[in-house]
Amino acid sequence: MEKLDLLIKGGTVYDGTGAEPFEADIGVAGDKIAFVCQKIGFNPPQAERGLSSASRPRRQGFKAEKTIDAKGLAVSPGFIDTHAHSEFTLLADPRAEGKLLQGITTEINGNCGLSAAPLYGKALEHREKDLAELGIKERWSTFEEYFRILEKKGIALNFLTLAGHGNIRASVIGYKDKKPVIAELKKMQALSQKAIDAGAIGLSTGLIYPPGIYSDTDELVSLAKSFSNDRLIYTSHMRSEGKGLIESIKEVIRIGKEANIKVHISHIKTSGKENWDKIDEAISLINNARKRGVKVSCDRYPYTASSTDLDTILPSWTYEGGAEEELRRLKSSQVLEKIKKEILHGHPDNDYWTKVSVSSVSSQKNKWMEGKTLSYISRKINKSPVDALFKILIEEKLRAGAIFSSMSEDNLRRFLSLPYAMIGSDSSARSMSGITYDGKPHPRGFGSFPRFLGKYVRDNKLMSMTSAVHKITMLPARTFGINGRGVLKKGAFADIVVFDPERIIDRATFDKPFLKSKGINYVIVNGSPAIWKGNFTGAAAGKILGGKGCLPKKL
Repeated sequence: MEKLDLLIKGGTVYDGTGAEPFEADIGVAGDKIAFVCQKIGFNPPQAERGLSSASRPRRQGFKAEKTIDAKGLAVSPGFIDTHAHSEFTLLADPRAEGKLLQGITTEINGNCGLSAAPLYGKALEHREKDLAELGIKERWSTFEEYFRILEKKGIALNFLTLAGHGNIRASVIGYKDKKPVIAELKKMQALSQKAIDAGAIGLSTGLIYPPGIYSDTDELVSLAKSFSNDRLIYTSHMRSEGKGLIESIKEVIRIGKEANIKVHISHIKTSGKENWDKIDEAISLINNARKRGVKVSCDRYPYTASSTDLDTILPSWTYEGGAEEELRRLKSSQVLEKIKKEILHGHPDNDYWTKVSVSSVSSQKNKWMEGKTLSYISRKINKSPVDALFKILIEEKLRAGAIFSSMSEDNLRRFLSLPYAMIGSDSSARSMSGITYDGKPHPRGFGSFPRFLGKYVRDNKLMSMTSAVHKITMLPARTFGINGRGVLKKGAFADIVVFDPERIIDRATFDKPFLKSKGINYVIVNGSPAIWKGNFTGAAAGKILGGKGCLPKKL
């Protein structure tokens, strides 16, 4: 008699490959799937009918420590979040409730040019306040050091990371608006290679943030070549997602072609109503590049509002030199007038300020602002919206987050429907208590994947459940080179989600962003139940994965 740690009985299996669903029993032994045994005479759900049903004999003769009755429920591989920012929050609180409670078992971190390492010089100085606010006492410089700390703490889900171009550049050049000389470029290339050796799965850029904003395309091509092989990838928060969208996509494609590397556009969007009509050209550019052999993919969160730092409203030249220099400029009346003039020129419509809300602040005195628009705040403090912006940034020493409502629902649906588009939450791992339970962050941190499956797939019928599951499991696993995950088959790692396709939906809102979703019944990470009957178990079975989906060599 075969001994199992877990038996999942009679669920409708969406195995991640895009094949038709089938009813099956799934056995788990240790951290691997022992078998997937299909049943005879299964009729797929109404949405999947018309396809030939699976039929194999049912396996007999096993005993399980735990059993899940999945009759009437969907069973899929664990969801893969292609765009996460959990480098520091996982150190502060490894539970990652917000991610697990929406079915995420694996995160790809280090996005937007910002990763856990390397951290030398100005790069470390820049992140000191983040670490201090989260109560993180450990310090490190390399990925090897960071991984050892993270492994010692234990994590509840699987962790992969890109190497942030912002970290690499800041570690060598700082936050200066300058082109690297040959010696500096060689140092950056050496840091890139060191990141690859440690297990980084690619290079990420954040080209609206300092210091990435100061780089040119040639610099990015040169560094991307360090990551150029079949298993590594270049991802980009592009220079523009609005007015300069088309030029920004062309730059990504150029980097992919010249560096001979897979490229991935982070949280693709058409930001600002005046730019919504750019979607046809944007998609055409990507499709044509793919036809020419450039491997281009993208991700998107299923919301029409974005979230980032509040100071991204400022002109880019204000960032040079780092946070201290930026604050100095904001405190100079002469410079402030120049900044104000540029902002108002770019946003002459008063309606803009009604679509920007404060998501987080550091000080207690301004906590009342969280969740409020700049238009509302300006009225309360009797200042113009742009002056209210300056006041907040100065008082919070730039440590303020914001939510921007500027996207088209129709365009969102088109992006989600692209066969090479995946789902990325663009959020950090947070929990419903403790140090990460703070502010009014974007609800995507608790709702992205159930929202995609519930609202857009089931209710709006944007695609079949089969296609949707493939989009959040096997597709990202293949795109990012994660071996042994994203599929339900014998020998694969036992990352599994059991959910109710009729009930799954997000509940988190902009006003109440920490609400868990409905319909996620069980989440298994490396064979260990992390969510059981909808509740968090406290298990910490996550693994740090490297460039081939395996543990980094030096742990």
